[in-house]
Amino acid sequence: MDIGVTAFLTDLAMAPDAFARAAEERGYHSLYLPEHTHLPVAGASPPSLVDGVHVEDYRRSLDPFTALAAAAAVTDRILLGTGISLVAQHDPIVLAKQIATLDHLSAGRFVLGMGYGWNRQEAADHGVDFDARRAIAREKVLCMQALWERDEASFDGHWVKLPPSYSWPKPVQRPRVRTLIGGGAGPKLFEAVADYADGWMPIGGAGMGEALPQLRRVFEEAGRDPKTLHVVPFGTIPDEGKLEHYASLGITEVVLRVPSGRENEMLGVLDDYAHFLTSA
Repeated sequence: MDIGVTAFLTDLAMAPDAFARAAEERGYHSLYLPEHTHLPVAGASPPSLVDGVHVEDYRRSLDPFTALAAAAAVTDRILLGTGISLVAQHDPIVLAKQIATLDHLSAGRFVLGMGYGWNRQEAADHGVDFDARRAIAREKVLCMQALWERDEASFDGHWVKLPPSYSWPKPVQRPRVRTLIGGGAGPKLFEAVADYADGWMPIGGAGMGEALPQLRRVFEEAGRDPKTLHVVPFGTIPDEGKLEHYASLGITEVVLRVPSGRENEMLGVLDDYAHFLTSA
C-alpha cells in the first residue's frame, strides 16, 4: 500500500518545493494540497476542524496549483494532487489548461482531487449557486475532460457551454488526468464517482468496510470495471491497525495528514511517519 501526505501549506509554513522534495526523498508516494481561494469573514468557521488543522490554515492557504507547479520543478517521482479543489468555483477553460500544463510539466504526475465545498459565502463570492454546486462541478469537469481528450472540443450543458475550441497542451495521462471526488459516503457521491471520476477520497476513512461494496456495485452498474476504481482515504492520522485494515479492504493508497508549521516541525512529522512506509 502506497503512503502519501497532505498539508495545509501557508505563507508561514514550510515552502511547497522544499516539502515535496523532502517527502519524495523519504519515499512518500504522493502529495496533496487543499484549496480555498479566500475565507469570508461572515461564516468563517469550518463546520468541524480535524486534528492538525486550524482556522488560520484556511485563511492563509497557498494556491494549490501554483504550489504544486513549484513542487513539480524539484521532484521526479512523487504524485502531485489537489485535496481538494473546489472545481465549481473555477472557470473550466482556464482550469483545464492549468491542470493539463501541470500534468505536462510533471510528466503525468498530477491527480485532480475535487469536491463540492461547505462554505456558502465562499461559493457565492464566485457567483456559484451553492445548492447547484454538484451539478455545476459535474459540467465543469465534463467540459475539462472534453478539452483534455479532443483536439476540437465542445460542450453544451445547462451551466457550461463551449463552442468547438482548441486547447493545448493535452495531459500526459490519457484520455484525462486521474480524478477523485472527496466527500462522505452516499448514493449521490457514489453516482458522481461512477459518472465522471476515477475514484473516491473519503476524509479519514471511517466506515470504509460498509461503503466500499456499495461504491463498487454502483461503479459496476454504470458499466465500469471496479478493478479500475481508486479509493484513497485522505487526511488520515495513522496507526498500524488502521493501515492494516485499509490494506485488508484492498486499498492501495492512503494519505496521511501533516500539520502545517515551520520546516523543522513538518520534517519531524515526515520522519515520524516514515516507518509506515515500510510496514504498509
